[in-house]
Amino acid sequence: MKDFWIACGYHLLDRNASGGLVVADEFLKAYFARPELVPPDDACAVERRLHRELFADPCRAVAAAEVAAIADADARENWRFVLAFRDLLLRQPTLEAAYLALVRSGSVNLPPLFLNQLVHVILRNALDGCEDPFVLRAAELFFRPQRIVPHEHLQLLGDEEVIGGPSPTPVLSLISMLGTAASTEVDILSEANADSYWRRDDQFDFALDLTGGTRGPAALAEAMKLWISHLLGVDVAIEPLTALRDAKLIWYVGLDAEATRIGDQLWHEGELDERTMARVLALFRVTFADPELVVDAVSREPFYLILANTPDQLVRMKPQNLLTGLPIKHLEAAT
Repeated sequence: MKDFWIACGYHLLDRNASGGLVVADEFLKAYFARPELVPPDDACAVERRLHRELFADPCRAVAAAEVAAIADADARENWRFVLAFRDLLLRQPTLEAAYLALVRSGSVNLPPLFLNQLVHVILRNALDGCEDPFVLRAAELFFRPQRIVPHEHLQLLGDEEVIGGPSPTPVLSLISMLGTAASTEVDILSEANADSYWRRDDQFDFALDLTGGTRGPAALAEAMKLWISHLLGVDVAIEPLTALRDAKLIWYVGLDAEATRIGDQLWHEGELDERTMARVLALFRVTFADPELVVDAVSREPFYLILANTPDQLVRMKPQNLLTGLPIKHLEAAT
């Protein structure tokens, strides 16, 4: 079985009898070892003591007054965030349960970095045993913002952090002969180079072709199916579509904020203008293996998932919407 996404910290966690991830001291120490939390030479005594004692006992209680006593304002803020994240993980039996509690609370007060890292490691658990590089690359959308990479008729996505910078358009190695000026070169994931994903999985430097009819949408559908199954214990079938034709839009889930706005517009107005429709990247139809789980209003009809990009060509998927937006009668938290 091939390993992947080593950097997410999956191997620093324990697992319970149900396969859920259980927080361990080594996982927490990896956060305390981050440069943002390691006290600099001129740090105050309170900050130094807090860091030293938490590294020795990562689960020890920390009073708000102790953090407030840290002299440096930036350090105080960093410690408040990381301790809030730690306490969230310690309050729940598993990381999966912690994530569900957070997204169901309706109030996510952690920086996106922490939320994305939590999704990253939970998704690593959900995809354990997966040996399809296309599914793994598609799953990167769950925790890595993407940017549209313009190229002819293809609908390509590249990692925003990798291809961002001075030039918004990277050179794709398969089209570099066109002479596009850029500072970053990425490959389009294909059958020919897919095996190299296992050497580059933590680099996030493959572009994904999300054009309708290619492997990209089907791979994203598979990743979403496994995510739902792992966290909710619900089996669904997810089918990529090229368009919504003669469909009853009884229920839909926007996979990002832009897609939610587009879905709302389609729901209320019944149609989209060409400019708005052009921002729809992918459509999916979802059916439940057990119709009895579905709310009565949609029990006999499929519902739809929408993925879109912003006007400035960014894609910020919100995987929590797949968990909180499904038309399920009773949602049980993962344990």
